[in-house]
Amino acid sequence: MFDLVVVGLGPAGRALAHRAAAAGLDVAAVDPAPERVWTQTFGMWADEWPAWLPAELIAARLPRPAVATPAVRTLTRTYLIVDTAGLHRTLALDRVTVHPARAAELTDTTVVLRGGERICGRHVVDARGLRAGSGAAEQTAFGVILPTAEAIGALGGQAGWFMDWRRDNGAAPEAAPSFLYAVPLGGDRVLLEETCLAGRPALGLPELRSRLLARLDARGVTVPADPETEKVRFPLYRTGPEAAGPVAVGARSGATHPASGYTLATALAQADAAVAALRAGRDPATVLRPRTVRAVDVLRRRGLEALLALPPARLPEFFGAFFGLSAADQRAYLSGAADVSGVLRAMAAVFAALPWSLRRRLVTSVLRRPDRRPGGRAGAAADPER
Repeated sequence: MFDLVVVGLGPAGRALAHRAAAAGLDVAAVDPAPERVWTQTFGMWADEWPAWLPAELIAARLPRPAVATPAVRTLTRTYLIVDTAGLHRTLALDRVTVHPARAAELTDTTVVLRGGERICGRHVVDARGLRAGSGAAEQTAFGVILPTAEAIGALGGQAGWFMDWRRDNGAAPEAAPSFLYAVPLGGDRVLLEETCLAGRPALGLPELRSRLLARLDARGVTVPADPETEKVRFPLYRTGPEAAGPVAVGARSGATHPASGYTLATALAQADAAVAALRAGRDPATVLRPRTVRAVDVLRRRGLEALLALPPARLPEFFGAFFGLSAADQRAYLSGAADVSGVLRAMAAVFAALPWSLRRRLVTSVLRRPDRRPGGRAGAAADPER
C-alpha cells in the first residue's frame, strides 16, 4: 500500500512523484516509457517560478518580451525559457517505485496494469495528459532552431517575440491567422515557431511550415535544408464532464490554459499543493479542483470560444487590446488559476477597450455553450464580416 500512485510521467506527473517522494511519502509511478526525455520547449513567467526549482534550469531570460499586433510593444513581465532536459533530470525518481507499463484500469485507490498486476495506494492520481484528436480545440506549431546570428533578421531588434501577429507569413487576409513565437533557448540557439493559437481543427503542420518559411524569407533569414525542428500539437482542454475516478493533475485536470496553451507552471504548483494536502492527511482533490479553479476554467473556455468566433483580420486587434491592459490584469488572466475576480476584471477591461463591432461578436459567442459551438480556428469567423 503506497501513500501515492501516479499514473503518467509527463512534467505534471513526474513533478508530483518527485516532490511527494522528497517529502517522505511512499510513492509508486506508472508509465510505459518513464525515462523518455521531453523535447518540447517550456516557458513560464518569472513570477511563476517555484522557489524549490534551481535557477540553473532557466535556459534563457527575457526581461521585456515583445508583442506585435501589429503595433509593437514590450511587456514588463519577465519571461523564462526552461532547460527541458535539465528539468527532467532534476525531477529525479530515485526514491520512487517505477513501473514501466501501461495502466489498464484506475480507481481512487488501485491501478491495474495491462499485464494484470495490481498496485494499491491511499491515493491514485491520473497524470496521463490528453490525446490529440479528442474533438477539443487544439494548438499547433512548427518551428526551426537556428544559431542566434542567423536568426537576427526574424527578431527585428527584439530579444524575443512572445507573439508577432504581423502578416508577413504569406497567409491570405481571410485565412485563419498564426503568429511568430521567437525565443532564445540558451547556448546560442533561437527557436522560431509559427503558431496556431487555437483551432477546431487547428492549422496543420505543413501549412505552418510554409508560413514560417515565407515569414523568415521576408525577413532575410535563410533556413538550411535540414534544420533542427520542433512540432507541436495538443488539445487545449478536456472534452466532456469531469469523470468519476482518480483526481487528475496537469493537462488532464484542466491545467492547460485554453487561451495560451501553457501548462507547466500550473502543473508544478499543483504538485506542491497536492503534496501539502497528502502530508496533512487530506484528499488532494480538495486543493486541486476547488470551486474557484473550476469557475476560472469556465471563464477561460468562454474566452477561447470568443477567440474562435473573431474574424481573421481582427484577431490581432483583440490581442492589441489585451496587451494594452495593466500588468496586473494580464497576469490575472494568464496566471490566476483560482482568481475569479481577477479573470473577470481582465475580461471586462478587454471588452471595454474593443470597438462595438467586436463587442457584439464577443457577446454572441460567449453566450453560447462551448460544447455547442461550430468548428473554427481562432480568427476564423462563420461569416465574412471584417
